[in-house]
Amino acid sequence: MKDTMITVKTDINLPLAKVWEYYSDPKHIVNWNNASPDWHTPSATNDLRAGGKFTSRMEAKDGSFGFEFDGTYDEVVDHELIRYTMGDGRTAKITFSEIEKGTNVTIVFDAEESNPIEMQKGGWQAILDNFKRYTEKL
Repeated sequence: MKDTMITVKTDINLPLAKVWEYYSDPKHIVNWNNASPDWHTPSATNDLRAGGKFTSRMEAKDGSFGFEFDGTYDEVVDHELIRYTMGDGRTAKITFSEIEKGTNVTIVFDAEESNPIEMQKGGWQAILDNFKRYTEKL
């Protein structure tokens, strides 16, 4: 799986500026950053600038498991691009682009070694789908 890149994407029926805000503001991140209803993100921090750091505490609601998802931003272009390196050294690139009926969000990230590609893609897509649901109902 080394050197394998995975892509997930969604179209959101909101203006790009709103999508960017909801994606990057910790007060919103804690509301959408989970792949299933039995998980949640009780805390998040985000210093959205090159060299800035982010962290999200992700936990099973029953308290059985939890972990920190963190990293450092490599490049940030407001309302267009976020590149970061995760705590485990993998990288991700998120692009935001205006489309006819809103905003496209595309994430390309390095696969990790522990879980099957389809499982990783499914998990990241589920989080992105949850982001879409959250933003469109605000």
